[in-house]
Amino acid sequence: MLRRNFFITVITVSLLLLHTSCDSMLDLFPHSSVATDNLTEEDADLLLTGLYYYTQNKPTVNGYITQDILGGNFIRGGASGYATYQILLNDLITPESGFVSDPWNGYYTNLYQINEFITSVEKMTDSDKKNSLLGIAHFFRGLVYYNLVTRWGAVPLIKVPTTEDVAASPETEIWEFVEEEFGKAIQFCPQFSSNEYVSKEAAKALMARVKLATGKKAEAATLAEEVITSGFFGLDQFEKIFRRTANNEIIFAFTNLPEESSIRTSTFFYTRDSSVGGSYTYAPTNDVMNMFDPNDKRKDISVAVQATNNVLNKYPSGETSTDPIIITRLAEMYLISAEAKGLSNGLGRLNELRTFRGLAPVNPANETEFIDAILQERHLEFLGEGFRWFDLVRTGRLETKLNLDSKFNKLPVPSREMELNKLLEQNSHWKSAE
Repeated sequence: MLRRNFFITVITVSLLLLHTSCDSMLDLFPHSSVATDNLTEEDADLLLTGLYYYTQNKPTVNGYITQDILGGNFIRGGASGYATYQILLNDLITPESGFVSDPWNGYYTNLYQINEFITSVEKMTDSDKKNSLLGIAHFFRGLVYYNLVTRWGAVPLIKVPTTEDVAASPETEIWEFVEEEFGKAIQFCPQFSSNEYVSKEAAKALMARVKLATGKKAEAATLAEEVITSGFFGLDQFEKIFRRTANNEIIFAFTNLPEESSIRTSTFFYTRDSSVGGSYTYAPTNDVMNMFDPNDKRKDISVAVQATNNVLNKYPSGETSTDPIIITRLAEMYLISAEAKGLSNGLGRLNELRTFRGLAPVNPANETEFIDAILQERHLEFLGEGFRWFDLVRTGRLETKLNLDSKFNKLPVPSREMELNKLLEQNSHWKSAE
């Protein structure tokens, strides 16, 4: 499976200090080899730097924009003739498409490296340092498998470094494994110190996300509230969150520095008319441009018009730089807590967020209206951050909301992977559509 990618026998790292913050471990650019037997703590730190790097970059840009494209937020930019998102998706989402296969390949290449790291660190003498390293690795492995299971459902579950063919495990088993991984991360990760580093609080935030997705609402609400009340975070202004400015809202983000990154999300959304340039591959639909209330403080940072072109404005660096890749932030915890608690107990958290963003409170009449209000708020809050598609899938609204065929509730398994791994089969959503 993925034999063409599994040529790496050690995780590669190098000590290249960047000029911006030379004392930060995340400023180390992975480049050369370090042996993975008999690791010293210094060796392990270098390998961990490599793990941050690969987990950031291996999904490719497509891995970060998949859910917003699938969620009907964008059409093809420019004069391409892709006038609707339905046309775009029918062209873009196929078993042969690189848009589908690039993230799959990236996640499994990253997984191989994470498994190598865990195998090597487990040989170290027991210590708090060892536990911390393993906690961060389990966080990353949980994140990889969360991305895999939400997109493809049943996928190969690989816990050790291997290049052998592996059959897909049931979707329920993948979800259980994701919970196990974030459980270990909560137990062993260090307490929050900076949003550039994986922390116990970041692991709780992603566990809350998983609990909500699997219907364990009471646990999701408890975890979300623990993060909200931890004292480390606070709701903050959009211009801080998305303009690389110190803020209290981000729980964990990849710094995504220009010297180390291949993730230039803005290029796909900005235009040549901007001062920083861009390819303008995708443009927000008119519905997206019009969904913001004039008083919504998120509006101008979320969307904008360049010349006559509608653009996503959260990632402003264009071709000249890179923007932080936000994995989780506090607003998500507010909306997880609200949704998980239901109308009677959760409305306060929803309206607290709305008030902070400049909007009037809402007062849904029943649970159905409440979930609709939550999903609309998530749409406004997280546009371009990789939530919309799975929000519609997990609530059973994708087909009716977007007028899409049922096969789009999952991504197709890439054709090339089924050629390489003879134990893989196409998932049921796409098999029945063929």
